[in-house]
Amino acid sequence: MKLQTFTVTASILAGAAAFAAAPPRGYSIPTIDLAGETNRQVVVDREPGQYLGHPTTVLLEDNQTMLCVYPKGHGRGAILLKRSPDGGRNWSERLPTPKSWETSKETPTIHRVVDAAGKKRLILWSGLYPARLAASEDDGKTWSELKPAGDWGGIVVMGFVEPLKTGAGHYLAMFHDDGRFFTARPQPTKPVTFTLFQTKSTDGGLTWSTPETVWKGTELHLCEPGCIRSPDGKQLAVLLRENSRRKNSHLILSNNEGRTWSDPRELPGALTGDRHCCKYAPDGRLFISFRDTTLESPTNGDWVAWVGRYEDIVAGGEGQYRVRLMDNTQGADCAYPGVEVFPDGTFVTTTYGHWTTNQEPYIVSVRLKLAELDDRAGKLPGNKTKIKP
Repeated sequence: MKLQTFTVTASILAGAAAFAAAPPRGYSIPTIDLAGETNRQVVVDREPGQYLGHPTTVLLEDNQTMLCVYPKGHGRGAILLKRSPDGGRNWSERLPTPKSWETSKETPTIHRVVDAAGKKRLILWSGLYPARLAASEDDGKTWSELKPAGDWGGIVVMGFVEPLKTGAGHYLAMFHDDGRFFTARPQPTKPVTFTLFQTKSTDGGLTWSTPETVWKGTELHLCEPGCIRSPDGKQLAVLLRENSRRKNSHLILSNNEGRTWSDPRELPGALTGDRHCCKYAPDGRLFISFRDTTLESPTNGDWVAWVGRYEDIVAGGEGQYRVRLMDNTQGADCAYPGVEVFPDGTFVTTTYGHWTTNQEPYIVSVRLKLAELDDRAGKLPGNKTKIKP
């Protein structure tokens, strides 16, 4: 069913005023270029002649152990798994995985969940029809086989898995579909209809509800949701890719733990991209990694990040600065990123791309701290943004 729009709040009204005029297709904030700083880069996996893509990561509670999953191919392909014992500085060989992981049809995603009894587990999603789920009860040392989560499927299942305040072990997840994979029989429309779905779990991620429609449309192709909670914890914001490439990325908001959502509205060019992954720095600012699909951008098609505050997103502001993390040498085929942040403020962000000309894409991490970048951003020619932690 179509979810109803929630009561408008002051923060949303402020944002609506900022969005009254069409936001810019480009951006005026500065860009810091880290693409040539190889000292920040760690190769997670590379195989000559083999496409390696679309990773996601998870950082465990020891703030050292990281896991990374990714397909051996462009979305479809056997799911590969690696572990880092030291915060992404070094990585294991490819680890053993269940036989069914070889049958994955689409981008895998990995998430930490905790049930009402405090039991921690990892879950791994594999999309298209049917959406399938695997779980680990021992921090990724052993895994179950992939099993259908229900009689439904979709694309990039799941872009995020967000804890809810409705109860211990409650989670919200979102994905999208264009009519091809939600049911066993494809049901495409002309013009194509994009539908944004949400599903919820109340048992710590083991089972999931029948997906509900959050939004659907033909004029815009909104998809690949990335979620961030407001600093006061009261609001959820979801950033959305706009796949028709006619408009900037979009934003929806919920003030009631995802029971209802605002209508989508267009974001500034500075936040326009694919597959937004968002984490807070210790100083309260946001670091959001994505593929740059800004309609007017000198880094279009590269792996970039945005630095700013939650209030910038809601109010339609451009933020403080952008970062080019790496130079993608072929089209825009890169950057389904994982983002992890450590207590000392170090970000480790991980993705795939064509990092070497005329070679297949491979998986790389980049390490940085916002404190390292603030001074550089403030000194860039023409910068009019005052950088404050």
